Amino acid sequence: MMPFISHSGLVLPLDRANVDTDALVPKQFLKSISRTGFGPNLFDSWRYLDPHVEGSDEPRRENPDFILNRLSYRDSTILLARENFGCGSSREHAAWALKDYGFRALIAPSFSDIFTANAYKNGLLPVVLEPREVDALFAAAAQDASMSVSVDLRYDTVAHPVLGSFRFSVPETQKQALLQGVDDVGSTLMNAQRIAEFEAAHTAKQPWI
Repeated sequence: MMPFISHSGLVLPLDRANVDTDALVPKQFLKSISRTGFGPNLFDSWRYLDPHVEGSDEPRRENPDFILNRLSYRDSTILLARENFGCGSSREHAAWALKDYGFRALIAPSFSDIFTANAYKNGLLPVVLEPREVDALFAAAAQDASMSVSVDLRYDTVAHPVLGSFRFSVPETQKQALLQGVDDVGSTLMNAQRIAEFEAAHTAKQPWI
């Protein structure tokens, strides 16, 4: 997993609340557990005018009204949204799709708890800011379609060139995992020597188990 230390990128202002996981990646794409290849299906029902046909190689018409299809936002790596982002079912595919598209950080006033856990586990940084701070970022984005911000996990800040810096917080365990680029398995393996020593001592004490 790629470490997240700091990242500067173009902001996609998705001015919607309660964006659920079915909107992020619809149920028909949940057959694979490979973690990759879901980027083209991120926001599938909003991005395309034509329905997905399994096995078809025909290009699908893009919805020109959906913000991600605008040329100025195609290279966005930071997503700005409203409250309760990632609500709905617990599908981890939602985090996979966001990451596979190229997003590194997400900014909103609140996120679903399960989505937050899935984001952390997959190297995505969910940043919770105050509603008034999110409002200010949306207002700035409305004036500048090429707006970028810098997210620094070391100092827990989101920096905008005009608005200044906003502070956020991340639980220490998840913060260290993101900084080091390790998932749950990787975090466990960092203690492999201690685990081996414990198992050896436990076997010596209770060899019958």
